[in-house]
Amino acid sequence: MSVSEKPTPPFDPVCWNRHALLTCAEMRRAEALAVERGPLSFYDLMQVAGRAVAEAVMNRFAPSRVLVLCGAGNNGGDGYVAAEALREAGWTVAVAALAPPTTPDTIKAAQAWQGETQPLAVGLLEEADLVVDALFGTGLTRPLEGLAAQAALAVAEHKIPVIAADFPSGVNGDNGDAAGAVFRAKVTVTFFRKKRGHVLLPARQQCGEIIVADTGMAADVLDEEVPLTAENNEELWADLQPEMRAEAHKYDRGHALIFGGPVMTGASRLAARAAQRMGAGLVTLAAPQAAWEVYAQSLESVLVMPADDLMAAKSLIADPKRGPILIGPGLGLAPEGRALVLAALASGKPCVLDADALTLFADQPDALFKAIHEACVLTPHEGEFARLFGSQIDPALDKTTRAQKAAALAGCIVLLKGADTVMAQPDGYAVVNTNAPPWLATGGAGDVLAGMIVGLLAAGMAPFAAACMAAYRHGQIAAIHGPGLIAEDIIDGIPALLCRF
Repeated sequence: MSVSEKPTPPFDPVCWNRHALLTCAEMRRAEALAVERGPLSFYDLMQVAGRAVAEAVMNRFAPSRVLVLCGAGNNGGDGYVAAEALREAGWTVAVAALAPPTTPDTIKAAQAWQGETQPLAVGLLEEADLVVDALFGTGLTRPLEGLAAQAALAVAEHKIPVIAADFPSGVNGDNGDAAGAVFRAKVTVTFFRKKRGHVLLPARQQCGEIIVADTGMAADVLDEEVPLTAENNEELWADLQPEMRAEAHKYDRGHALIFGGPVMTGASRLAARAAQRMGAGLVTLAAPQAAWEVYAQSLESVLVMPADDLMAAKSLIADPKRGPILIGPGLGLAPEGRALVLAALASGKPCVLDADALTLFADQPDALFKAIHEACVLTPHEGEFARLFGSQIDPALDKTTRAQKAAALAGCIVLLKGADTVMAQPDGYAVVNTNAPPWLATGGAGDVLAGMIVGLLAAGMAPFAAACMAAYRHGQIAAIHGPGLIAEDIIDGIPALLCRF
């Protein structure tokens, strides 16, 4: 797709570019454009980058013995500049080169370094309190080999803190791979914008604290080729949040319809509570007659309606007063569930399909894709994603690319859950969520997330914005609560969080 054909970003372009996650190729093109415009040169950018690495070292550590590991390319040039800046500040600095510099700017930086440069040897690490990793950065797309791999293993064995320039060596900056021996950084200093590999697992775990240094490049160098991916941030969708008008009544705030199952009743009840808390003025939960009493007794402010057959379900779906629909949490895998999902989709109303609503179509995914419309949000975890898309999307692809391909294939929003949840829309734009703490991995958390999304849809938010906001708030609440979190805690935390904004 050419630049002229690329659709507009889903959120304000200025905000989008501010939070953009670049591919390594996009970063190289942005640098080239900045240099072409002037007055910056590539060497100027290297100087700023290297000094930013040195500043990160000086701001976080007491003066000590630093070993700077330099590669042959431009990442190595950043290392030589950092070494000289630290030496000028009075630090004890040694430089070890994996290979002689090969680019003109790296040669110039190496010549400006006033100390001795030694060939890289694992034994040098015994004299180091800190390591600056400037071996490869984004310049490597395969596992580390030879001396570089040995150095990574030795650093880990001796537990030497690492400050990485752009990326820990061994990490793939585009897809987040971190196979084999990889440097694990305490701090990673990157430049201008984060790259995809900074936020995708497992590479994100190798980066430690990430500092984005300003290199002096103008933000509008991204205007000519707008990146397809951004990091989730409330600045993107803050202006799109549903308003609470003084004169509004419950019907103005939207009416969500959620379908529950006969056995796993907790899942849809969690979703209903989350939808209420997140913004829906009314929530109807359609339940099988056999379990109706369980639902009705525990959901005082939710309208619990019996729906034992498809005809009753269709009647609820057709009611014009009821808007967005959530199907999946606790639904079960009975064959009639498939007809229910298709009936909901046929209504044209916004739909959130989660859990069992996706698994029901594992053997006939095309039947689901044919019925889906653009106002739908699919919220699979990795297992559900594999069942639904595994035959058509290469599982070896990175998470962002898989979500993008799935959204294009399904023709709707796909939210691929996990510690690095990705929201993608069919035109290729995607947002990566990065604020989920590990204790969010608890039963029912996904049901709450689905309920939060349908609650925002009911309140009038567009599907992609609703998915991004729900994922972000979901992570925020969990982070505030801390370890010991259970799904109900997320729901209880929604009001206090919303009061802040």
